[in-house]
Amino acid sequence: MQFAKRLQPLKFNVFADMDRAKALARAAGQNAIDLSLGSSDLPAAAHITDAIANSLSDPSTHGYLLFNGTRSFREAAASWYEQKFGIAVNPETEVLPLIGSQEGTAHMPLAVLNPGDFALLLDPGYPSHAGGVYLAGGQIYPMPILAENQFLPVFEDIPMPVLAQSKMMVLSYPHNPTTAIAPLAFFEKAVTFCRQHELVLVHDFPYVDLVFDDSLGAVDGARPPSVGAVDGACPPSRKLMAPSIFQADRDKSVAIEFFTLSKSYSMGGFRVGYAIGNPELITALRQVKAAVDFNQYLGILNGASAALMGPQDTVTTSVETFKKRRDVFVNALRAIGWEVPVPPATMYVWAKLPAPWASDSVKFCTQLVQSTGVAASPGAGFGKSGEGYVRFALVESPEILEAAVRKIAEFLN
Repeated sequence: MQFAKRLQPLKFNVFADMDRAKALARAAGQNAIDLSLGSSDLPAAAHITDAIANSLSDPSTHGYLLFNGTRSFREAAASWYEQKFGIAVNPETEVLPLIGSQEGTAHMPLAVLNPGDFALLLDPGYPSHAGGVYLAGGQIYPMPILAENQFLPVFEDIPMPVLAQSKMMVLSYPHNPTTAIAPLAFFEKAVTFCRQHELVLVHDFPYVDLVFDDSLGAVDGARPPSVGAVDGACPPSRKLMAPSIFQADRDKSVAIEFFTLSKSYSMGGFRVGYAIGNPELITALRQVKAAVDFNQYLGILNGASAALMGPQDTVTTSVETFKKRRDVFVNALRAIGWEVPVPPATMYVWAKLPAPWASDSVKFCTQLVQSTGVAASPGAGFGKSGEGYVRFALVESPEILEAAVRKIAEFLN
C-alpha cells in the first residue's frame, strides 16, 4: 500500500518509541518504573466521579452531543476563567469544548494554515504541536529555546522571509518539557509581535495551576484580582499561577488558549479540555471539529463542570504533592552527583545529560530502561534543541522516585 506523504514526519514519536522500549524491558523481566509519560497517578476527586456516575442512569445523556448541548460546560469554563483571571468570557462565542487540549493544538493548524505556510513552534516543544502542522501541509520554523534565554524564544532571530510566509505561532508556558514559566512581560511582547506580523497566537496552557510557591519571582503579573464566587461557584483556593495570554491580549484580538482538566484535576483518561479565545478563531476550530467528531459523552462534561465549579482544595493538594515529589527527586539526583535545576512548575524534571550520553538522549533512555526498568523521555523527542536532555515525569510516590534514582546511580556507574 502507498500512504500519504504527510505521514512521513509523524514516524518518530517520543511516546510511541519509549512505549516499545518499555514493553521490551518488561518482556525481559524488568520491573518498570515509568517516568516517561506525564499522566497523573493521582485520582480525580469524588465530586467529579460522582457527577459522571450519576449521569449514567440518565438516558438523555446517552446520545450524540452537539454544540448547543454543551452550554452548561461552556458556562462553567467561562466562569472558572473569569474567577481566575478577572477577564470576561462569552460562553457562546469564545469557548469551545475539546477532547483534551491536544485536539485543539492538533486541529488548529487545519483552520489557519494553507499548504506551505509556516508555523512558528517552540524547540523543544510538545510533539502534537508539530504533528498538527504537518497534517495541515504546513512548514515548521523551530524557535530554539535555550537555558541562557530562560527557555524563551528570541523573536528577533526569526528570518524575515520565514515571517512573510508565517500564519501562526504556538507558545506553551509553563513549558513542557523544560518546566520554564513565561512572565507576563514576555506575553505582552509576543502579542505585539503577532499583531505586527498578522500571526495567530496559540497558547497551550495545560499547567495553569501546576506552579510552585517558591517560583513566585518568575511569574510577575500572575496573581489574579480578588473576586467572589460567580453563580454560587467556589473561587479557586490557590492564588499563585502562571499568566494567561489574555492578560496580554485582553480584547482577544489575535489569540486562542487551550486548557485541559488532565493536570489540575487528574482527568487525563476522561479526555476533556476546552479552548477560550477570539470568536473567529473559535468558529474556525469549531468548523474543523464538526468534520471530525461530535463531543465526548455528556456525563464526562458534567464531571468536568463539577471540577471547575466545585471545591478546589484537591488542586492545591495535587500541587503540593508534585512539589514534594520534585524536591525528593531533585535532592536524590544531586546526592548521586547529577546536578539538575529545581523546576518552577509542571510535573517534570528537565535534566541535562551527563557524559557519555550528552548528545544521544534516545540511546540513554533506551539503555536505561533496558538495564534498570526506569523509563524516561529523551529530549530529542521534543525537538532538535532538546538533544542532550532527558525529561522525568514525577508520577510516582517519593519512595518509588528515590528507588528510581538508586537504579539510575547503578546505571551511571
